[in-house]
Amino acid sequence: MLFFIISVINIKPQDDLQRQVEFADNLYHQKLFYDAITEYKRLLFFDVNRTYSFYANNKIAQSYKGGGKFDDAVKYFKKAELSTLDQSEKFESKLEIIKVNILRETTQQSIDLIDELLSEEKDKEKVKQLDYWKAWTYMFANKWEIAYQILNIYPEFSELSKYCKEVIDEKYSVNFAKLLAYILPGAGQFYTGEYLSGAMSLSWNILFGYLTINSFVEERVFDGFAIGTLLWMRFYRGNYQNAERFAENKNIEIANNKLKYIQQNYQGLKP
Repeated sequence: MLFFIISVINIKPQDDLQRQVEFADNLYHQKLFYDAITEYKRLLFFDVNRTYSFYANNKIAQSYKGGGKFDDAVKYFKKAELSTLDQSEKFESKLEIIKVNILRETTQQSIDLIDELLSEEKDKEKVKQLDYWKAWTYMFANKWEIAYQILNIYPEFSELSKYCKEVIDEKYSVNFAKLLAYILPGAGQFYTGEYLSGAMSLSWNILFGYLTINSFVEERVFDGFAIGTLLWMRFYRGNYQNAERFAENKNIEIANNKLKYIQQNYQGLKP
């Protein structure tokens, strides 16, 4: 009889905790993230035996991530990692931290953690996972060439590798745009599709170039120096600076559009 009573006493709290888990999970699946966070924290408070410690901390972190609170997400993924002795769960938590770092574009933190894990990891499947997220890190950092090199090693990542190659091929060469602008004012803008800016740049440079040269021909040396240094050189310098800026902005636009497309259409794992 005494044994029965003790068993009932032990089972009752576990039943309550399980109901709390189900209630919190239900809120999470409805994407009521902040309500779910409250209930998972309540679960942690009553879970004196820490049975659900990893699970609850992980879910709190996922909820913060879903709500866009990335710093809080990292904090609770770290708590989840510390709350378990299971190596696979620790690895899972670190992968989640890497994904959050990708999303909040803390590139170096993501790379440092990946490199740390790669230096210790011998399992080929886990190494492949780490390389995959390393490529994603470089994609978000607008370093598509490095991402392509990593993904191209693995045939199963061919679709994502193809997207990286498309960005590389579509991007404008910043150095080539500047070179064109040095040779012919306005040409760098024409190269990036900024035709009006290119036409204006060419026109201003022709005008002030003519006035500068004409001043020297007519032996108006002071006028020649004044127009040349204050006007012609100003527009010539602005011409190649604009060519560089337009190329960089176009490249950012190309990269952002591709990232948006991948996030909406790619069926593989995403941060």
